[in-house]
Amino acid sequence: MLYQIPSFLLDVIVGLLGGACLLRLYMQFHRVPFGNPLGRFVFAITDWIVLPLRRIVPSVKRWDLASLVAAWLLVMVKFLLLWLLIGNLSRIAILPLVSLVGLVQLGVSGLTALLVVYAVLSWIPTASPMLLDLISRLAEPLVRPFRRFIPLIGGVDLSPLAAIVVLQVIAIVVNNLIVGVATWP
Repeated sequence: MLYQIPSFLLDVIVGLLGGACLLRLYMQFHRVPFGNPLGRFVFAITDWIVLPLRRIVPSVKRWDLASLVAAWLLVMVKFLLLWLLIGNLSRIAILPLVSLVGLVQLGVSGLTALLVVYAVLSWIPTASPMLLDLISRLAEPLVRPFRRFIPLIGGVDLSPLAAIVVLQVIAIVVNNLIVGVATWP
């Protein structure tokens, strides 16, 4: 219990902040405007870490590497705090690698959540066409490859479901990587 509660709280905090940093990266890569409520929220909760990093971490083409580094640092702090809590600093040398795998895990979880929201909003009429347009612009690059192979069935687009299944397979692989790297001699 003394480990589970801090672990849960760190997962929530880093999931929110790190996920927002990754969403900022993803939105900038796809040139989604930030003038909407979601974009303003993402900026509001990530500016404190991304803007200082931007002074030392330049963007490369459309990739905002400061947002990526910010998310990675947040994941690294999470693992460091958890390792300090259990008193296991003997593997501190692999912390950057474990954090990198944790960052991939966070990204897969974020993309899965995006696709679930996209699927629900596309199946149910919404009162907010602006929100549907924003989510569609973010999710379309993920589902487009699946649409080539999966036709509409009864007027229902199952490509988001296929993308979610692929992301879950990736999540299983990443989870096993985390266990493998964390227990690596």
